[in-house]
Amino acid sequence: MEQKVLSVSKYEYKRVKRVVDFILALIGIVLLSPIFLVVALVIKLDSPKEKVIFIQTRTGLQNRPFQIFKFRSMRKSNQPGGARKHVYDWANGVPDDFVFKSSIGRDPQVSAVGAFIRKFSLDELPQLFNVVRGDMSLVGPRPEIPAITDWYSSAQQIRLLVKPGLTGWAQVNGRSNMNHGQKMVYDSEYVQNMSWKLDCKIIVMTVKQIILGKDAV
Repeated sequence: MEQKVLSVSKYEYKRVKRVVDFILALIGIVLLSPIFLVVALVIKLDSPKEKVIFIQTRTGLQNRPFQIFKFRSMRKSNQPGGARKHVYDWANGVPDDFVFKSSIGRDPQVSAVGAFIRKFSLDELPQLFNVVRGDMSLVGPRPEIPAITDWYSSAQQIRLLVKPGLTGWAQVNGRSNMNHGQKMVYDSEYVQNMSWKLDCKIIVMTVKQIILGKDAV
């Protein structure tokens, strides 16, 4: 009986969370619209010939791909097709020591404007539209690119059992400054213990991190 009550409680949490996500994301878009306009204008002035919004395929709930929105922070790639490719080949899942972004030095493809908006996570603001669409939640594991998730082991796929989030337990415990193994520990812990209390704690910690610009790349 207790297990049934817990499962019903978890179901109600997920159902209500979608409604809360939708409402808060809409409020966020309205309240932050002046910041959206300023960031878009600065990016356009910095590189008039390039698009303001960067769209990329990420892996979402139950391994389903979706298009994520971000303010563009990188210069146009010199590679054919204008996109930087990531190709991996791992036999037993993504290695624990794998790091997608290095916090040592700045990527030469990141513009000065891009470095600033990344530092304070302003590049992530358009993902509020992903939350409204239902692709993402406000809180959950950060979505990876398919080039990485295609190599997940069965244990690592636990990250895909919930919607990816605008922020997550791993991000507030290290942001970009952690390897894949450390990130999996935090994301697995979130999936197994997700609750309103934990979500609120993550949001508060996220706000503090953004204000301080801590551990951003």
